[in-house]
Amino acid sequence: MTEPADTLRIAIAQLNPTVGDVSGNLAIARRTRESAGASGADLVVFPELFIAGYPAEDLVLKPAFLAACREAVEALAAETVSGAAVLIGAPWVEGGLLYNSVLLLEGGRVSAVRHKVDLPNYGVFDEKRVFAAGPMPGPIPFRGVRLGVPVCEDIWGADVVECLAETGAEILIVPNGSPYRRSVYAERENIAVARVVESKLPLLYVNQVGGQDELVFDGASFVLNADRFPALQFPSFVERVRVTRWRRFEDGWRCVGGNLVEPLQGDAADYAACVLGLRDYVNKNGFPGVVLGLSGGIDSALCAAMAVDALGPERVRCLMLPYRFTSPESLADAAAVAEALGVGYEVVPIGPAVEGLEQVLAPLFEGVARDVTEENLQARVRGTLLMSVSNKFGAMVVTTGNKSEMSTGYATLYGDMNGGFNPIKDLYKTEVVRLARLRNSWKPADALGPDGVVIPERVIEKPPSAELREDQTDEAALAPYGVLDTVLARLVEGESPVDEIVADGFDAALVARIARLLAGAEYKRRQAAPGVKVTGRNFGRDRRYPITNRFRED
Repeated sequence: MTEPADTLRIAIAQLNPTVGDVSGNLAIARRTRESAGASGADLVVFPELFIAGYPAEDLVLKPAFLAACREAVEALAAETVSGAAVLIGAPWVEGGLLYNSVLLLEGGRVSAVRHKVDLPNYGVFDEKRVFAAGPMPGPIPFRGVRLGVPVCEDIWGADVVECLAETGAEILIVPNGSPYRRSVYAERENIAVARVVESKLPLLYVNQVGGQDELVFDGASFVLNADRFPALQFPSFVERVRVTRWRRFEDGWRCVGGNLVEPLQGDAADYAACVLGLRDYVNKNGFPGVVLGLSGGIDSALCAAMAVDALGPERVRCLMLPYRFTSPESLADAAAVAEALGVGYEVVPIGPAVEGLEQVLAPLFEGVARDVTEENLQARVRGTLLMSVSNKFGAMVVTTGNKSEMSTGYATLYGDMNGGFNPIKDLYKTEVVRLARLRNSWKPADALGPDGVVIPERVIEKPPSAELREDQTDEAALAPYGVLDTVLARLVEGESPVDEIVADGFDAALVARIARLLAGAEYKRRQAAPGVKVTGRNFGRDRRYPITNRFRED
């Protein structure tokens, strides 16, 4: 029998796996184990489903993928004859059922397996489609210590941790794939404190970091001792590996000597999430860089700043695509943003292409007045030119529509909606303004862009306009953005009834019109590029409305 240990060194591996890159994720795990072991770690703890990447979605239904994951786990296990043991997540088939599992690798073998019990099936999560729920777990014996290993959602209710405490667990280790959204830090902390209070056990929370399609995982791993006080807090949105020191005292185990780093909060966290999401989408999908239309407006300026912070100026190409409605101020503002960011910048007038299309269409449109159709031709020419540059040189088109536009359909399909990814898709216009001002005074620690003002104040202050006709402004077509965004947030994130919003003092006709625009634009949103999720409910995995839908609130 193994004698109880008095000390333990556990390495927290807050790392960035890539979904489907089993060999690459295995290589990361190997390097991390070797370096952590050299620093004295007894055990290295990785996030949820690390070998597969999270969320792997329907990849886990492919037998070849499951076989590759199992081979990787067994190969890593074979290397643990000596040195640090590993606690790592992978999809695992047992008894003909597929589980979201955590595996302890030591002594050259898979020495213990525990399965996730509480499978989330709300918001962005859909685990019940693909995984079976595991049985209530008991603790895992490890070098004389009983480790309780609830997986992510397993700590959001009391039952799994209660079972582990009652069956003798001494330390709770929680592997997570918990994506970023506003207020998530406080929610996680409250949940962890509740489990610590109930179980009277210390809790180590290790979270994935990095972008995966529209999700961004922020890391921000932490340790709470049994007295509820934080012993360690990792930074957010960056990879970190650190060996934590644990000692057994008369009243149980404690983590000693950890560092506390305040995670990013509020607008700074949103900005960092957008940058990381864009960076990983571009890099993990193998694009050499990005190209975007720089219009002189705030949306494209903020997207350009995020792209430079994510990739560096040498990987960002900006095109100004003016037509006769483009103001001299917009030309000057686009050039100023490009110069401040240090990006490649070219002006490509689109007049010949627009007028050529109008000439081709003239026989078909004879006798019909000009309307939004001709305006959309301008946007579609711009979209086609950007996609052509993308096709020719391989750079991904960054599309730049904000959440206010995505909500109301104030965007042109196959025009300004063209692109591979949208970093501001989940930011309302008023939030775009806040983040632009923030970026002029701050940037993330790992940002590759320049310091200081990169978005001139005139770009932030001027009335937003698509500039598709004379004297056009967004707010004249929609509503003042302060009102529009407030109503949209209540309709989208809050699912508030129209009459409830009106009862709170908003104009009834305006609220009804905004609700109609929101419902009518579903077909556009289904065809929009993916983009970073930062709010509690984005257009994508969170919100699934039918396109064909006749229900409207009066």
